[in-house]
Amino acid sequence: MRNNRAMTPRTAFPPPPPGTAPRHRVAVLVRPRLLSLELGIVHQLLGRAKAGGDPEGALLYEVLTCAAEPGELPTDGDFTLTVRHGPEALAEADTVLVLSSPEDYTLSRPELTPPLARALSHLRPGTRIASICTGAFVLAAAGLLDGRRATTHWRHAETFARLFPGVALDRDVLYTDDGADEGAVLTSAGCAAGIDLCLHLIRGDHGMAVANDVARRTVVPPHREGGQCQFIREPVRQPASPGTAAAREWALRRLGEPITLAALAARESMSVRHFTRRFRAEVGMAPMAWLTEQRLRFARELLEESDLSVDRVAERSGLGTAANLRQHFHAALGLAPGAYRTTFRGRG
Repeated sequence: MRNNRAMTPRTAFPPPPPGTAPRHRVAVLVRPRLLSLELGIVHQLLGRAKAGGDPEGALLYEVLTCAAEPGELPTDGDFTLTVRHGPEALAEADTVLVLSSPEDYTLSRPELTPPLARALSHLRPGTRIASICTGAFVLAAAGLLDGRRATTHWRHAETFARLFPGVALDRDVLYTDDGADEGAVLTSAGCAAGIDLCLHLIRGDHGMAVANDVARRTVVPPHREGGQCQFIREPVRQPASPGTAAAREWALRRLGEPITLAALAARESMSVRHFTRRFRAEVGMAPMAWLTEQRLRFARELLEESDLSVDRVAERSGLGTAANLRQHFHAALGLAPGAYRTTFRGRG
């Protein structure tokens, strides 16, 4: 290991190309037996986000992989990963992403290993920190989740709750974002929820146009709210059994029109009661709550990408009036539509 450290550069992140703005620096902290899919998710999504959602635009993030002790690390596959960067990358990063490892949920005591504790001591105050899957165990053991809302993989939620009673564990959601103050901390559920977390980070940093472009090029859903259930406690339905996908597609094409629960149920030839039960099983939330969420998402896109007035945005998105739009924005985002537009127009 001593030789590996000697080869590690003192400055982990390279300088930006001449004449370009500095990129947001992301350090991905990996550990032995890492899930290669998780690492690929971060590099594929954050590493390919481009300014303005333009395929020819400048890259927005500089993503580096690092370990507490650089060198060869075993993975979940039949190959190893050579990690060149050590914990110095954490000291230079704007965002740190901690990936999962099987050692997390086999803990008998809520303590970090000495190498991991030394690595996390490099974190600068105010650094944004996030985890994928059981990486939340590391954040909790480091005291970074004390008194905060967090999530992890549903299979290991009982162990997490036992080890870290001071964390407000939400067992069902896809991801959490405790960004109320400087140094936001985010957590996500299983590794596929890491996709949602990365898109959420991109969307918050650079707007929906950039996040949607990344999602399109990666062929993943562009937006799933963090509050959506991570685990549906019903068997996967057979293709021949009735579902609600057609009703959802129909509604998404008509967000600006009046849509009732009865109309949605009629699209699938179901009773309202049966449709609501089926919808919850498939989506994890009530139909009208989902509809409001989609309208709010569309309103955000219109505010970012058009010059429509707030009244017209409310009308086009199906939220009715500007007052209603403001109410939903304050409830979901904590700011007014005009302030939201100014934020992203200013960044543009």
